[in-house]
Amino acid sequence: MTEITLSKVDVKSEYLYNLLQRIKERPGMYLGRCSITRLSMLLMGYSIARGDLGLPTTAQEQEFEKFQEWIANRYNITSSHGWDSIILFYSADERDALDNFFNLFEKFQNGESPLPN
Repeated sequence: MTEITLSKVDVKSEYLYNLLQRIKERPGMYLGRCSITRLSMLLMGYSIARGDLGLPTTAQEQEFEKFQEWIANRYNITSSHGWDSIILFYSADERDALDNFFNLFEKFQNGESPLPN
């Protein structure tokens, strides 16, 4: 087993939003097909990998954690469903849900109220 030391790995501290932008531009390359479920799994793997490497949570990752509550408030959801399940429920299919994710995430980043007009 190879041990990775942080001093030998060039790890960008703020990478999450850059990754999401690249996925938005070329979802098939990163996800295999346009799917919010696959996006959710990729982000879960990203988080697990960073944790396994002992990397601290970045400001972007801390902010993204608030997206769950924002989505729940937007759709008035009180259950424990994840942001991906909620968006998928209110979308036509996986592809539409992925498009909706990026639209909603942009609103979240821009500080818009979770409540629709």
